[in-house]
Amino acid sequence: MYSQTKIAIPIFQEKYEDVIEVANDCIDKGADILEFRIDALENPDIGKIRDTIENISFPMIATNRISTEGGSFKGSEEERLNILYECCDLVEYVDIELQCDDEYIHKIHDTGVKTIVSYHDFEKTPDLNEIMYIVDKEHELGDIAKVAFMPQDLEDTLTILAVLSHCENTIAISMGDLGSYTRVMASKFDSPITFAAGRDATAPGQIDIETMKALLNMDLNIMDE
Repeated sequence: MYSQTKIAIPIFQEKYEDVIEVANDCIDKGADILEFRIDALENPDIGKIRDTIENISFPMIATNRISTEGGSFKGSEEERLNILYECCDLVEYVDIELQCDDEYIHKIHDTGVKTIVSYHDFEKTPDLNEIMYIVDKEHELGDIAKVAFMPQDLEDTLTILAVLSHCENTIAISMGDLGSYTRVMASKFDSPITFAAGRDATAPGQIDIETMKALLNMDLNIMDE
């Protein structure tokens, strides 16, 4: 029995050659999909970005994260979203934040690419009803809903598991060391994607890919006995 949850590894590098090097390293380590964090690039240029994606030639999420949700993109909002739009024909998924104007989300979704509509809060975890409202809005706009929250206590992490148990096509993450186990448990709820670290963690509580794969296999083997 194998988990249907794909392990995604974010690639967060400033230089294009480093993106390619780290991507190949993560592929060798067993990544199922790569998340190209375009916002990390020192000089984001759509031609070079497209060339890099084609050079890597592996299933990919294009993410150009906004600064208010932990991203590093320094250009205008129009530039940020246009870069994502120009990547749609080369990648499997585009991650776009719920806080973006609906018209931009629809524009990207209408290209035929699968969209991950995301929401992050690095300070707290709302109550279950509020999170469910966010997830419902994300599902209305895209293919996969993604929420990531910072827990204050163990109960907050259990709230995230409750979201996973109620919602299909949903990535729900409890960040930090306290919530890191939710990244492993995501496979038990058939979450489409969970995130692990390649060379560097890009979010608090990410587990390195070798450990993640070992935990998923161990967990699945125990359940099969």
